[in-house]
Amino acid sequence: MLAGDEDARIMLAFQNGDNSAFDALFRRWAARVLAYVSRVTCDADTAEALVLDVFLRVFRARERYVADLRFSTWLYRIASNVALDELRRAQRRRPETARGAPGGGGPASPSAGRGETLRDPTAASRVPAALTTIPDRQRAALHLVAVEGLSYAELAESLETSEVSAKALVHRGRSALADRLEAAD
Repeated sequence: MLAGDEDARIMLAFQNGDNSAFDALFRRWAARVLAYVSRVTCDADTAEALVLDVFLRVFRARERYVADLRFSTWLYRIASNVALDELRRAQRRRPETARGAPGGGGPASPSAGRGETLRDPTAASRVPAALTTIPDRQRAALHLVAVEGLSYAELAESLETSEVSAKALVHRGRSALADRLEAAD
């Protein structure tokens, strides 16, 4: 077990039959998972239901948990899978309104003012709307790195990809976000 990972210790207690440990994990993580899933799906109502699905999967997967990773990395892997699965289901239900449909906003041409756009204080208010227009995995990667503070290695584990791919997702996500913000100017 990783030293200092209190959540891993709690998960191991749950794995060993302490059901109150599951309640403790839910209380500690539900709000953060809700924020993450809401950001990925761009739908707060759906996100609430998905949080329950995430913790149901944690409950069912307790025997497969191994404390060689931070608990948060394992949890965000489950949350990422649940959120991205929901987005794929929604896309199949509504293909005409799915991301990537015509009119979805292609990348803006590069400009010398990109750094200025990102430092603009009014840009911060436009970030949530701009995030909804970038690809789902890029949005998930940006949230896990920028908000949750995961390292690239932990991000790779959470999204079940290589570390190089994780870095590329973050880079492409940041570039796409900057492009969307510039296009809104």
